Amino acid sequence: MTPNIAIVQIDNPHWRRIRLWLPLFLLWIPSLVLAPIALIVLLIVCIVTGIPFGRSIAAFWNVLCSLPGTDVRVSTEGNKVLVRIL
Repeated sequence: MTPNIAIVQIDNPHWRRIRLWLPLFLLWIPSLVLAPIALIVLLIVCIVTGIPFGRSIAAFWNVLCSLPGTDVRVSTEGNKVLVRIL
């Protein structure tokens, strides 16, 4: 399953909490337009580096499908940032 929504939450002691819901499924529209160019560039890179084209496509798809459930938390000196991908 591909990621559909990302939640970005920023906590700062000096101002109120910000929570953004980002619809990632809207990124599929421009990615479909740019897909032919990206595939040609990837094919050229694969030919130059000697990596099998099908294997690189499979690796990219596996990384993309494993993104849901990602939870990244960063905090420093009272500032906190949380990124969750659903």
